[in-house]
This record gives sequence, C-alpha cells and structure tokens, in this order.
Amino acid sequence: MSRLFSATTALALAWAATGAMADGHGIAMYGEPALPADFAHFPYANPDAPTGGRIVTAEVGTFDSLNPYIQKGSVPWQLRYIIGESLMVRSLDEPFTLYGQLASGVQTADDRSWVEFTLNPAAMFSDGSPVTVEDVIWSFEILGTQGHGRYRGFWEKVASLEEVSPGTIRFTFNTEDRELALLAGMRPILKKAQWDGVDFAESGIDIVPITSGPYVIDDFEVGRFVSFKRNPDYWGADVLATEAGLHNLDEIRLEFFGDETAAFEAFKTGEVNSNREFNVARWDSQYDFPAAQAGDVVKSILPHARPSGMTGFVMNSRQPQFADWRVRDALLHAFNFEFINETMTGSAQPRITSYWSNSPLGMADGPATGRVAELLAPFADDLLPGALDGYTLPVSDGTERNRAGTAAALAQMEAAGYTIQNGVMSDADGNPFSFEILLETGASENQAIIDMYTQSLGRIGITPTISVVDGAQYKERTDALDFDMTYYRVGLSLSPGNEQYFYFGQATADEPGTRNLMGIKSDAVDTMIGNLLTSESQDDFVASVKALDRILTSGRYVIPIYQWNISRIAHAKELSYPETLPIFGDWPGWQPDVWWWNAAE
Repeated sequence: MSRLFSATTALALAWAATGAMADGHGIAMYGEPALPADFAHFPYANPDAPTGGRIVTAEVGTFDSLNPYIQKGSVPWQLRYIIGESLMVRSLDEPFTLYGQLASGVQTADDRSWVEFTLNPAAMFSDGSPVTVEDVIWSFEILGTQGHGRYRGFWEKVASLEEVSPGTIRFTFNTEDRELALLAGMRPILKKAQWDGVDFAESGIDIVPITSGPYVIDDFEVGRFVSFKRNPDYWGADVLATEAGLHNLDEIRLEFFGDETAAFEAFKTGEVNSNREFNVARWDSQYDFPAAQAGDVVKSILPHARPSGMTGFVMNSRQPQFADWRVRDALLHAFNFEFINETMTGSAQPRITSYWSNSPLGMADGPATGRVAELLAPFADDLLPGALDGYTLPVSDGTERNRAGTAAALAQMEAAGYTIQNGVMSDADGNPFSFEILLETGASENQAIIDMYTQSLGRIGITPTISVVDGAQYKERTDALDFDMTYYRVGLSLSPGNEQYFYFGQATADEPGTRNLMGIKSDAVDTMIGNLLTSESQDDFVASVKALDRILTSGRYVIPIYQWNISRIAHAKELSYPETLPIFGDWPGWQPDVWWWNAAE
C-alpha cells in the first residue's frame, strides 16, 4: 500500500506545475522535468545493481519477422523496446517527460513550433560505427514514408528537418501540436548504410535492424525463440545518467509456445524463469509446484498507477450487424461479466469501467460538468446516450441466467428492429442475426470467456460462429479489418497524445493495420484529440481526455473485461527489482530493464 501511495503522490506532484521547459537536458509536456541537469540516475533505478544473469519469459504465439519498424510481418512486441534507441528516453516516474539519450541537449520554441536536438558525439551503433545526423534524418524519412503506420502521422506534421549547425538537427512543424516536440525525441534511430539496396518495407527475418541500444539479437529460431545479449561495448553504459542501474541482465530470452498451458508448464519446469500471471485463480491455486515449494520461485505483487486501458472484445462497427449502437448495447447487456469474473478469477479482478479507469484521467460518474461539458456541448446532437448525462456498464446479479441483462438485451435488439422468431433472433425479413468471433490459437482464457458468452447469447436467440486461427492468419485478418468481433487490447498512458489518432481517429479508420479496430469515425473524437494536443494548461488537457473517454465508452464499441491494477509476477528468486516503484511500474522498460540478477540469492 505504501508503494502505491508513493506512486500516486509522485503523480500529483508531477502534474502540479505548468509553464515553459527547463534547460536543455530534458523536456516535459507541461512544466519542467522533475530531475535536474546533474541527476545521477532515475529514482527507480538501482545504480549499484550487479550485472549478469538472464531473464526468460514465455510468449504465446509466434513470429516471422525481426523488423519491428514496418507494417509487414508478425514481430515479437518487445523487440522495439529492447533493441531500439531514440534521441530522448522516457522517465517511468513522470507522465510525459523525456531526458537525453542519443541527444545530449534539446531546445524548443515557447509555442513548440520547432525543436532542436544536439546529437551526443559519443553515440555509436552496435557495430561500432558512429550515429550521425545523416542517420537521424534518414530514419525519420524512411519511417515516415515506408515504416509502420504508428510513425507516419508524425511525419506528415513535419514541415522541414535539417542540420542547422554541426550535430544539431531542427524539426519545424506545420501543425499546432505541443506533443510533436516530444514525439520527435521518441522515434527509433537506424543505421542508414545497412539499408542501401534493401527494400525497407519488405524486410523481415532476413535482416535485423542495427540500432544503438544496450541489447542486440544474439540468436533466434523463427517461431521458437529470440535471445538478446547485453552489448558489452554499449556506448551509453558509462556515459548516460539515464542508463545508471538499467540493463543489468546479460541475456533476455523470449520463448514461444502454442498455448498458455504449454507456456505455464515451461515456467513450472524452469525452462522459463519469469511469468506475469493474468489468471488470479491460477495465481492462488497452481503455484505450489516443486520449485515454488523449495523457494526457488517467488511471487511478487507490484502496484502501479497507470490507466487500465481497454481490454475486452471489440465490435467492428463497419459491419452492418454492429453499425447500430443499440445492437452493441444489447450485446454488452448479454455479457454476464459478474458471473464470468467469478468463474475466471473468483471475482478478484475489478472490471475496466472506461478507457482511462484507474487513473485521474478516467471519466467521472454522472453528468459531464465544467470544462468537460463545455468541450462536449458542440457535439451534443451527435453523441450517444451517456456521453453527456453519464454512462455506466451493465451490472448483473452474478447468477448464470442474468435475467435483467437478458431482458435489457432483448429490449435493445427489438428497438434496433430484431425479434426472436422460432427461437432465432431475426430482422423484419426473417434473416437471422449472427456474427463471427475471431480468436487466436493459444488464447485459452479468451476462449473460456467466449464459451460462457455464447451460452448467454443463446438465451436471446443468437448463435455466433467461433473461428480460431493461427497467429499469422489472425494478424492478416485483423490488419485487413476482416472480422466482426475479436479480442482487443489497447494500452493507454497518463500522457495520451498523437497516438490517439491511430487508435481512434477517423482519418486512418479504414487503413490496413489501423489500431482503430472498432471503426469509430467521429468529429467529436478527433476534436478532443486535437484539444489535448494543443492544451496549454494541465486542467484543459485533463478535461479533453475525460471528454474523449466519455465519447469512447458511451460508444459501446468494446465489451470490457477485467483490469490489472496490480501486476502479479512469479520469478526466479535471483531476479530482483528496486524497492522504489515508478508510476509506470511494469510498463515496457520496467521489466526487464530495471531488474537484476542477484547471484547471492
């Protein structure tokens, strides 16, 4: 409890100030960086941590590419966090503050219309060659034109990119957007010469990007494992305060398995030595295997203060079945969360209530007031019920039959033009209402939830088709938006910015690979995202996010399941972490970057 209190207190302090940026060692979205120019290490890092050891995690699924910077292929999601390095690095203890990494200094205009980075002359790629201004400029150009969609929105807002003095690069922006100065510091920097004569957008397993980060890919087998080794010649190890106490493990290894059962068995037998557990029932009842009984495996519970994000089952509103919000509302009522949660977790996990629940950015209960109401008012005629007057998810009585939820679902389906005819939910012409639920092989927990859900749907005359496909097919279909309903997970932070357009904006809603799986196309959404990007005060920023949260949640696009406001990690006793936990505990960059191997254990 004391750790969680410390994190939320730090959050309040980090958001307390507004004003101009401090000196050139860092940059904050609002106010000044919390750490001074001469800071020795991040507060959550242990500068005395020993080096050595390894962490091995179990991943369910497969991969066919080692280039995380392009659209093509299925890539281990951790890859860009482990090998990538950018001009600036994020602090996990501040909502949106960056400190120098490849750049030794940063300056920006008061209105954030431009930003300049001075390249650290010591910066080197893993092959020993220097990181140059040419590499930086080329990286932004190639990622912005041929890279993954996540990089392209930023590039469209860059009016010019040039070297204004030796080692100093200036970005000038064509759009009013205060976050752009920070985003410029967060893009990965690649080695230009590596890609001479190579089709960047089509590269995959045959070429591994050369980066300047502390880890390099040491070995891999397609679909089986990837092993990263700590680069003993990493340029920043004794140069950067942001590196003190980080990247202590000699090896990070990802082992891939076909399903969750095989992955857990690998942990029990010691093939894997760290496991983040999402199944509370298993956490409570199945961690009594010999290694745990002997004390060789320990269980750690880590609190955090980051938003819940949204996890659940998304309805594709591009499909005619889900274009009507009343149908989506009906399917939310039919989803008996309380019964499912009791079955799956013993009711130990709270439900996700909105996209930014578990944080100060989540929408408040009841009607919108103050600045939030002002922001939503111009769109009142277009907003769905609940956005202005308040919306909460349906709550069942916890019994399997869920009579009240079933009745509400039937009423909403009838309002949308459907009735039960001969036991089958059908439209006015007698056409059955049905849809496909797309799942990925190996996701046994999702399958179990869907099995219970389909039983509930049967009570309102709906029989969905369940399609379980391998990882490659799943990615291909979701990238092509070829699904009716599927599992959905979007992680959201305390510093939402331009990525919200990629998640929820209408400009990319129909593009292959978009994260806007629900297909929302809303002027109100785009306006709220624009507001949060141009807000000059923290109060206006928070109001914009709360308003956005109301629109998304009341849109009833996703059937939320439970949130993980604590992280349950079982691990080898030698794997250790600092006493001080950051706000973004267990975010990419917490494990394994801050952990170390204590051979004395």
